[in-house]
Amino acid sequence: MVQNETVIEADQQKSEDDVWTQGPDGELIPDYDSTFPIINEGEVVRGKVVRVDKDEVLIDIGYKSEGVIPVSELSIRRSVNPADEVQLGDEIDALVMTKEDAEGRLILSKKRARFEMAWKRIEGAAESGEPVEGTVIEVVKGGLILDLGVRGFLPASLVDIRRVQDLDEFMGQTLRCKVIELNRSRNNVVLSRRAVLEEERKEMRQAILDRLSPGDVVTGTISNIVDFGAFVDLEGIDGLIHISELSWSHVNHPSELLEIGQEVQVKVLDIDRERQRISLGLKQTQSDPWQQVIDTYDQGDVVEGRVTKVVTFGAFIEVVPGVEGLVHISELADHHVENPREVVTQGETVKARIIEMDAERRRLSLSLKRVDGDVDGDAPALGLSEEVFSEAEEAPELEASVEAEATPEPTDESAAQPEELEASAEPQADEAEAVPEDPDEQSRDEA
Repeated sequence: MVQNETVIEADQQKSEDDVWTQGPDGELIPDYDSTFPIINEGEVVRGKVVRVDKDEVLIDIGYKSEGVIPVSELSIRRSVNPADEVQLGDEIDALVMTKEDAEGRLILSKKRARFEMAWKRIEGAAESGEPVEGTVIEVVKGGLILDLGVRGFLPASLVDIRRVQDLDEFMGQTLRCKVIELNRSRNNVVLSRRAVLEEERKEMRQAILDRLSPGDVVTGTISNIVDFGAFVDLEGIDGLIHISELSWSHVNHPSELLEIGQEVQVKVLDIDRERQRISLGLKQTQSDPWQQVIDTYDQGDVVEGRVTKVVTFGAFIEVVPGVEGLVHISELADHHVENPREVVTQGETVKARIIEMDAERRRLSLSLKRVDGDVDGDAPALGLSEEVFSEAEEAPELEASVEAEATPEPTDESAAQPEELEASAEPQADEAEAVPEDPDEQSRDEA
């Protein structure tokens, strides 16, 4: 016990002796400097904000004098209000710039402390591929400036997956970006937010593909309209509605029915999980007009309809919205007809008799000359499936009309969609969504 007390007393004596030093005349005087922490220029210290002025901030770091942070050393922003950067009582890190200036002041820098720590963090993120976060502090020509502790440049082409028209909307926002270029000697940091979004989108795509099944009815937003159909954003992945799946009636161009940004309900027709592609149908969510024809009419009934198209071998008449029947040239009149336009004109309303219905193939054959007669009269049967429509399908000028009139069941070719657009998933930096110009070429690729 005596030995332990002796050790404690010795330690106390040593501690007390450390605060004294020998003066010039040999007397012991307080050694105040020994009570202060040892600091060196270039190191980072931590202290508490004790005063905020318009041109400087005072920091207590436990040194013999308070540290001064000039307003120019508070932030990497061009011009700042000290009160916006720090508050009384805040604990902050600062880098020692000068231990003692001409006026004996300790000069510190908050922005340089952040700069040093930020560079270590950014270098680590660049090496690991992890994103970094920064606040948008400036909109400049060609992109955005982010505060990462250092100034990071985010090119406009890498701000989003799709091209951004107004960069000002990002001002003040905190963005997650990947470091794609780093040069410490030039203080150069180039970022990409698009890389982060594409990675997130890839994960979302897979989750959506795992969740969906053919036959599901889902809600999406029209993201792009092209000649051969429309793309629907299903909250992370685009699906294609082929033009043949837009409506039960003939559609010349998808823009007749849809517009970008419109919300639609669609049915999942097919999923190619390997290629991450989804084929959708819009008309499948609407009532099938053919069912109305089957429920309402029988062979031999007389119907009234509008002439929708006149071709060399006859005319098409819309019986109900979405269902057209073909009046072959031989069924237009009792006399010989050289040109169908001699008998009917487009847009005209006429009466016709149903002479053949093929519900399975969704085909309807009509006759004008038999309206006042009997279906089983002297005129021979046309052989709808084998003769009339085979002739129609061979006629070049009827290619689009036959598809609309017949409204065939979806085939691999009609449901085929092009490779998912780079613009919808991985757009080029300076281009909006690009789409193939030739849907037939796409269909051949699909096949």
